[in-house]
Amino acid sequence: MSPGEEAAYELIVDRPSATLATLAGSWSGGEPLPAVLARLAAAGLITVLPGPPERYVATAPEKIASTVLVEREVELDLAEEFAQRLATAYREARAEAATADVVEVVTGHRAVRQRLAQVQRCARREIMCLETPPYLDLDGTGTTDLDLLAAGVTSRCIYDRAAIEQTGVLPEIEQMVRAGQQARVLPNLPMKLYIADGRLAVLPLQRDSAGSEAVIVVHASALLDALGKLFEGLWQRAVPLRLPTVKALPGPRRHAVSEERLIALLLSGITDEAIARHLGISYRTAQRHIAALLAGLGADTRFQAGVQAAFREQRNIGTPLDGRIDTDRELR
Repeated sequence: MSPGEEAAYELIVDRPSATLATLAGSWSGGEPLPAVLARLAAAGLITVLPGPPERYVATAPEKIASTVLVEREVELDLAEEFAQRLATAYREARAEAATADVVEVVTGHRAVRQRLAQVQRCARREIMCLETPPYLDLDGTGTTDLDLLAAGVTSRCIYDRAAIEQTGVLPEIEQMVRAGQQARVLPNLPMKLYIADGRLAVLPLQRDSAGSEAVIVVHASALLDALGKLFEGLWQRAVPLRLPTVKALPGPRRHAVSEERLIALLLSGITDEAIARHLGISYRTAQRHIAALLAGLGADTRFQAGVQAAFREQRNIGTPLDGRIDTDRELR
C-alpha cells in the first residue's frame, strides 16, 4: 500500500462503519479521500456497506494475509523468469560486437576481486545488492562497504533467506545494519547482484556457480536499467530486517531475549532451529518463546504476528507484551 492508502486504512480501522463525511473530517492526506477509498475497496482491503449513506469497514489483516503471500510468490516467480530472460539475452548478445561497450567478462579469482573493489570505490551515492549464498562478496570487500557507509554512501541490500540461516552470517549483517545499511529479506533471490550508483553492475557469469571465478560487469545500457528495475521490484516485495541488539541485563535476567528481535527473526522467515542458534538458546526453548509470542499477539502464523505487531506499533494502542523473554525462567 502507498502511504496515503495506509493512512486511510488506519483511519477506517479506528472508525469502523464510518461514513465518507465522518472519515473526511479526520483526513489529512494530500490525495482526495474518495479516490484512495476506491483503490482500497478494489484491492479487497476494505468493504463498502450499502447506504444511504455508504459506510466503510476495514478487512481484518489475517484475512488478507494469505492473498498477499500468494501475490508475492507470483511476483517472485515473474522476477526469476525475468532474470532468466536476461541471462538468455546476454548469451545471444555476446555474438554482437556492440556488446563490448556494454558488458565485460572478468575471470579468475584475483581479477574478479580487483574489479569488484574498483566498482565499489567508484560509488559516491548508493550501493544496491542482492546477496545469496555463496557470497559474491570476496575477502575484504565487506570492509570496503563499511568504509562507504562511513563516507555517507547509502547501502540497500536484500538478503536471501538461506543466507540468513547460515551460521555466523547474522552478526555480520547486524554490523552492516548498525553502520547504516538498509537490509531486507526475501526467499529465493534470482541472482547475486551489486550495483554502484546506477552506473555499473556486477553479477556472476553462472547463476549456480559455487565460486566467483567469473563475473559480468554491466555498463550504462538498457540491460543495466533493467537490472536496476529488477532490484527495485524485489526491494518493494522484501521484508525489512530489523535486528535490534540484545541488551545485557543484570542478575538472573541476563539471558533475556528482546521481543522485537524475536519478531524480526520470525519475519525473516528462517527456521526455528536457526532462530534458536542465533539467540543462543535451545531449539525447544525457542519453540516455546515463539508459541508464547504468537499467543500474546493473537496470531496463528508468523505473518499475522508481524502484521499485528506493525499495527500495534503504528497506532500505539493496546498493552505491549513484556518486551523481553526470560530464557532463564524457561530453562528452569
